[in-house]
Amino acid sequence: MPMNLRASHKFIDGLLAAVLFASIATADARGDDLRSEWPKTDFSKRTVDLSEIESGGPPKDGIPAIDRPRFESAYMAQLWLKPKEPVVALRIGQEARAYPLQILMFHEIVNDTVGGVPVAVTFCPLCNASMVFDRRVEGRALDFGTTGRLRYSDLVIYDRQTESWWQQFVGKGIVGRYAGTTLKRIPSSIVAFEDFAASYPKGRVLSRETGFFRPYGRNPYVGYDRIDQSPLFPVKQDPRLPPMERVLSVSAGGIHRIYPLSLLEGHPVVNSEIAGVPYVVLIKPGMASPLDSAAIHEGRPIPAAAAFDRRVAGRVLEFSYEGGRIVDQPTGSMWDVLGEATSGPLQGRRLAPITASGVHFAFAWLAFNPDSEVVHALP
Repeated sequence: MPMNLRASHKFIDGLLAAVLFASIATADARGDDLRSEWPKTDFSKRTVDLSEIESGGPPKDGIPAIDRPRFESAYMAQLWLKPKEPVVALRIGQEARAYPLQILMFHEIVNDTVGGVPVAVTFCPLCNASMVFDRRVEGRALDFGTTGRLRYSDLVIYDRQTESWWQQFVGKGIVGRYAGTTLKRIPSSIVAFEDFAASYPKGRVLSRETGFFRPYGRNPYVGYDRIDQSPLFPVKQDPRLPPMERVLSVSAGGIHRIYPLSLLEGHPVVNSEIAGVPYVVLIKPGMASPLDSAAIHEGRPIPAAAAFDRRVAGRVLEFSYEGGRIVDQPTGSMWDVLGEATSGPLQGRRLAPITASGVHFAFAWLAFNPDSEVVHALP
């Protein structure tokens, strides 16, 4: 999406900007004639006011989705992917794949099939929001692309079959035939590449051979995630948290709770419950921020965070942090940040992820979930 020219953001030079972003002035000059640009979209069907949707600058598919992803081993990927770089970790059945943010930064969508399930792996840099969805609707797999538009600073995507528009943050159709339809969310986590490779040594990594020329590894949003910054586009303001605070969301039974990562940094393990679901929050520090430095691998260290159901084999586990390791109290097994027991009686067992959990900027989460409980202190 286009860069706000505020000096405080210190965004990188015009070469990268030209690769990713068209000027807003050019977008305005087109007259933004929706119906001529989107003849297949049924604008009579919508769940939001069209005035809430604005041009981000690039035209339709100006940021190209990856439709034929290629993968390589974690061993080969380490030749270009640094250990602390963030990746979207996705496991379905026995297949595990990593999607580096250094690639998603320039494409925002990967249409893929994992474990026999057609998925859309999405990333909105402006919201720090990575969501994975099952692409199947009404018995057919949809293919997704970028509209070049935003709502509440969040990516609006479209399906190529009906050209309905979808809100990436919540996976809901907002304009067109599928307005009101919700895609099924698939659990995923953003973790350091080294943690993915350790947990899934046979896992596959999205290759840089995408069919496009992009400066992978560079960050077009230098300094964007600093806590004193503001979103680039108008958003709903919530006084409870700074808008650029990273938060971990945990949802179940219609109840939403968010933890500021600044709070969790001092608490590597948090046991709690929501809507009758016992869960554990696991934290690992040291992952590189993808939205800080010009080179992603040089980003300041931030924590990776994920939430899991702590019920295993009919019993509720209690977790603690001992000697730099995550341990469950009943068995003494050790666990990693991806929720797998790495040693002990439960070795090889995996905790079920909380499906609607993820790390995002506070402004984005609260724009779509204003009734969320914000955790300000931990016991």
